[in-house]
Amino acid sequence: MLRTIYSRFRSWQVNLNSSFGKDISRPKSRFMAKVHIHLVDHAWIRLLWTNMYRLAPQVWRSNQPGPRRFNYLKKLGIRSIINLRGPSAFAVYLFEKEACTTHDIQLYDAPIGAFHLSEAKNYLALFDLFDRAEKPLLIHCKSGADRAGIASAFYMIDQEGATAEQAMTQLSLKYAHRKNSRAGVQGHMLATYARDNREVPISLRAWIKTRYDQDAISQSFKQKRGK
Repeated sequence: MLRTIYSRFRSWQVNLNSSFGKDISRPKSRFMAKVHIHLVDHAWIRLLWTNMYRLAPQVWRSNQPGPRRFNYLKKLGIRSIINLRGPSAFAVYLFEKEACTTHDIQLYDAPIGAFHLSEAKNYLALFDLFDRAEKPLLIHCKSGADRAGIASAFYMIDQEGATAEQAMTQLSLKYAHRKNSRAGVQGHMLATYARDNREVPISLRAWIKTRYDQDAISQSFKQKRGK
């Protein structure tokens, strides 16, 4: 009974959330779009909590930047943003695109999973952006904890020469990442690379291309969690 009620509530909630917030072209629709980003995307939390940290001299990581934060990003000299959430029809993405255009910042979409591993091609596309995105650079997801964490770890290994063990610190409670949650699969992937690299030295890019096994690592993590 309770499960049925919850299922119906979730269905109603999903329908409500997707019923508005797709237009920022008119004053009334912009107002409703702002309601959407606070109500649905929890932007009100990010008004004070940015989860923003310097990753390298010209690279930062953070949670989803709202329109108001772009003045600060411009002062930092940010030239490129890598959005790990990917493109969306909803307000949070529309406002980010608008702000990037206003402040002459290049926006790159590189969607990867937070609670599940992504295909190798997604990670390789991210490495490509590390090479060519103009700096200073900001890397963000929604909360700045999980997707931003693994992307930051990848950046530190691929671009800064960090070891996998050193890069693992990018996935910690400091950034609101919980290793024992479903998002812990990100750290499990990194630990798998670290183990393989100790046995037979291999670059992270080469490992993703030739040895990364999305399904096997995911299954191994499920067994580790016992769920």
